[in-house]
Amino acid sequence: QVQLVESGGGLVSPGGSLTLSCAASGFDLDNYVVGWFRQAPGKAREAISCINEYLDTTLYVESEKGRFTLSRDNAKNMVYLQMNTVKPEDTAEYICAAGWGRQCRQLDYEYNYWGQGIQVTVSS
Repeated sequence: QVQLVESGGGLVSPGGSLTLSCAASGFDLDNYVVGWFRQAPGKAREAISCINEYLDTTLYVESEKGRFTLSRDNAKNMVYLQMNTVKPEDTAEYICAAGWGRQCRQLDYEYNYWGQGIQVTVSS
């Protein structure tokens, strides 16, 4: 069974750090790009980042450059999103997705598999 499962979310104070994990099972992530999306209450889902099998990363949201870092461990079939200096506006449900191919993309219809999402709340 193909699955993507996020973990590591929760409540974090402003200025703190959090690492989200995305675990793939039922398929090999090697030939897929993995994107992270988020959806805040009352807002549309947005692509925030993507990493390909060569570890090339793309950040799509300007405010996250310098704060968010992607990494992946192909041997473990895992992708990670390190979030530093978090802000209240980072509060959202974070969702990972896998798309076949080597080029990162930010349109959700270009992704084949989706996780269930995990909540991140930034609040004091």
